[in-house]
Amino acid sequence: MIEGEAGMGKSRLVHEATAILKTEGWRVVTGFCCPLREPLPYGPVVDALGKVGPWLPATGLPPTAGALAPLLPDLADRLPLAPATPGHPGALRHQLIQAVRSVLDAVGRVILVVEDLHWVDDATRELLLLLARDLPDQFVLVVTYRAEDLPPGAAALGAAYRPPPGAGGTVIRLSPLTENDVADLAGAALGSHATPELCAVLHRRSEGLPLVAEEDLITLRDQACRDVRELERAEVPTGLQEAVTERLTSLSPIGAAVVDAAAVLAVPATEELLAEVAGLDGDAAAEGLVDALRAAVLRVTDSGRYTFRHVLAQQVAYRYIPWPRRARLHRRAIDELQTQDPLPLVQIARHTLATGDQGGWLEQIEQAVDQAVALGDTGTAATLLHQILDRPHVDTERRSRAALTLARIVNYGVDYAVTARELRTVLDDPRLPDAVRGEIRLGLGLVMLNLGADPAGFRELAHAVDELAATQPHKAAVAMFNLALNERDGAAAHAWDWQGRAERTVRDGADERSRRLAQINRLILMGRDGDPAVWPLLDRLPRRDAAGAVPRDATYALYALAEVAIQLGHDRRARALLREVEDLVEHAAHGRIECLPLVVELRLDWLAGRWTRLEEDYAALAQAHPDVKQINVDRTLCQGHLAFAQGRRSLAHDHFATAAAAANGTSEVDVSIRIAAALAAVRLGEGDPQAAWTIAEPALSMLRGLRSWTRTMDLVPVAAEAALACGHHALIERLVAAAESDLCDRDAPAASAELALARGLLLRATDPARAAEHFAEAQHRWQDIGRPYEVAKAAERRGEALTCSSAEDATTHLADAAGGFTELGATGDAARCQHRLRELGAQTSRRPGRRGYGGELSPRELEVAKLLADGATNQDIAQTLFLSPRTVEKHVARVLAKLRTERKVIQGGLPNSDRPGSHEPV
Repeated sequence: MIEGEAGMGKSRLVHEATAILKTEGWRVVTGFCCPLREPLPYGPVVDALGKVGPWLPATGLPPTAGALAPLLPDLADRLPLAPATPGHPGALRHQLIQAVRSVLDAVGRVILVVEDLHWVDDATRELLLLLARDLPDQFVLVVTYRAEDLPPGAAALGAAYRPPPGAGGTVIRLSPLTENDVADLAGAALGSHATPELCAVLHRRSEGLPLVAEEDLITLRDQACRDVRELERAEVPTGLQEAVTERLTSLSPIGAAVVDAAAVLAVPATEELLAEVAGLDGDAAAEGLVDALRAAVLRVTDSGRYTFRHVLAQQVAYRYIPWPRRARLHRRAIDELQTQDPLPLVQIARHTLATGDQGGWLEQIEQAVDQAVALGDTGTAATLLHQILDRPHVDTERRSRAALTLARIVNYGVDYAVTARELRTVLDDPRLPDAVRGEIRLGLGLVMLNLGADPAGFRELAHAVDELAATQPHKAAVAMFNLALNERDGAAAHAWDWQGRAERTVRDGADERSRRLAQINRLILMGRDGDPAVWPLLDRLPRRDAAGAVPRDATYALYALAEVAIQLGHDRRARALLREVEDLVEHAAHGRIECLPLVVELRLDWLAGRWTRLEEDYAALAQAHPDVKQINVDRTLCQGHLAFAQGRRSLAHDHFATAAAAANGTSEVDVSIRIAAALAAVRLGEGDPQAAWTIAEPALSMLRGLRSWTRTMDLVPVAAEAALACGHHALIERLVAAAESDLCDRDAPAASAELALARGLLLRATDPARAAEHFAEAQHRWQDIGRPYEVAKAAERRGEALTCSSAEDATTHLADAAGGFTELGATGDAARCQHRLRELGAQTSRRPGRRGYGGELSPRELEVAKLLADGATNQDIAQTLFLSPRTVEKHVARVLAKLRTERKVIQGGLPNSDRPGSHEPV
């Protein structure tokens, strides 16, 4: 029994499920219940049985089946002769029921689907109940219905149903699609055009109703329309119009009056407000509400207000109201709403526009914007401002005023794509004064950078400086401060020039925010330069303003310097700063900055070796904040690092390439460098240093453009190894010397560790003993920073460097590295070290003879099982564990046999895989 309101997808579910079952040999017949069916006994079932002709046996049908011959004339020649018609209606009903059972038994594996059971006649309902209580062999009954359209208090089959012994039965209640479900549906239909904004509108219009979402998607696909605003103005899908109109026509006059009032109000309303707008007294309004509720046109909210079941149902009902009555209802709504305190200005503005008074609407909407901004509701304010900017024939002064307001609130969580488009449209107006144009351009540049991560925003800010310098120097300084943080295309060389110019601009007469911004910007630049004085200065930065509020700038400063701290190698300080940001944002609504510390904390978890729950935590964060690009970039990078550590290079490369595509064109230089370092490392692991150098060289140029070598972001050792393998020894020698000189008196432990590795790589071939000393230095530095994976990698290099001079020391450090990798779960790295140890003849603890594991997994088989559970191919396993393909085939076969499972099943997870000897079936 499949239950769900109109458009919820009951028929689609049946269609998709039976399509699969048909391929498995099941036969499917369908009948439909209709509200105005012409008289026909058991009509829906008889209609369905009319399709079984090809499956009826040529002989052997029992005589009882002949009772259907008069009702199925097309099958009369395949059925036994019709028996005499009983004179008693009850006997005739029994005869027909037996005939139905006989035919179903004869057909064999058959599924009978009866759609729209809420319209079924009593006789057919009784037949279905009897069939359900005594199911024929190899028979499945499926019914669909709307619970709200069943008779009050009635069960779907007319009586309580319990499956008979040996039979299954269930009720599937379809619920509305979630926003993520709608996003999945849109992604399947529209691909990359299914933006978060579009999916949000689809979900809002449909309220999770699949029929509406699908109709909208068909329209978007067929018309190649991807504009969110056009979708919001689109017509209601036909299927829903028909369903709602059918219910509207069944209402009594006072029920219709209440529904009309609800349609005009368009928001959940109290019984008293509905009565006033409808022009009804209390008793009549209550009666009308009961009628509307029984017809399932309106519903009651948890707060006791009344509204439509779907927003599109409201639109259908609204259009059903003749214009003169509609205008009168809007005027009544304005009169009633103006008596409320506080005034619902947005609602009043909408009703004013609906009466045709555009001038009055503009006045009301501007008041509503002011009210929203005053209350801190910048999302509502932005929505109202977009309405003004979208409206044709709005005078230039009012459009400029709206655009300025939008530009001022633009960095507080407003929709990036829509806002940027609106601001560009306003900037195209040649009548704008330079001062107004400059401030709007400042807002555009900031939203491009802060919400869109688009480096082109820096160009807009540079133009804004010129437009604002003469008339609004303090606003020009805001643009300068942001330009000082630009690190793209060599701009970092001018960072302190922009900072100095901005500080001079705000030195006299600056407000508190401008002074705070100057201080914060200086701290960020000091942090990037590795200036050790930055941390005590940051400790003294006020976390609250004079009024006791938490300024957005202060939380941003702490977050930005936490990012810088990670790049420098101050991981513990970074985590403390992030925790402080999380505490502060609990007391202030700061939009996206609320989730960014959580993203960076997960990156710290990776660096600190806390890998166990990383994927689950990233997935939860991405689900909670689907529109934040940084989450997906960091998550994909982490997936790549995990795969690489497990020896799955191909998968790692795919993840890193996906991250590169997602981060393409962003204003964040560090992301580009980290991705390049990861991709180059994969190519080195594959034994292709030329490809690695091709990736690393442009990233190295980007790193040189940062003005200092304090933030090397994993690139230097990878680039050095690739360059040396390609014969660029002198280049790396100069690079390391310049970097070491630059780092004098700078506080950058991670860069120092990376340079120690690079210096060791330079000496590895000519002086391995000194190379080992540099690798040891790197190992200790990473230990102090708190990055165990880097510690293990440095220990491995140290061991390799000592293989020629001290086999005992070499094996000690290689064993340490193998142990570190194993503890982390870096199975590929651990296997590489263990393989090297075996090559060196290192002794491992073995007992005489070979242990027999019987039905348990051996340690090697457990390693294979874990890799299989991660989705590794045989080739991946061979590369990771340094085994031949033939050996891998044998191990895989034994693992699957012992676990009594299949390869596709084991990929769902390996139970108890943390201990050798586990062999519980999956």
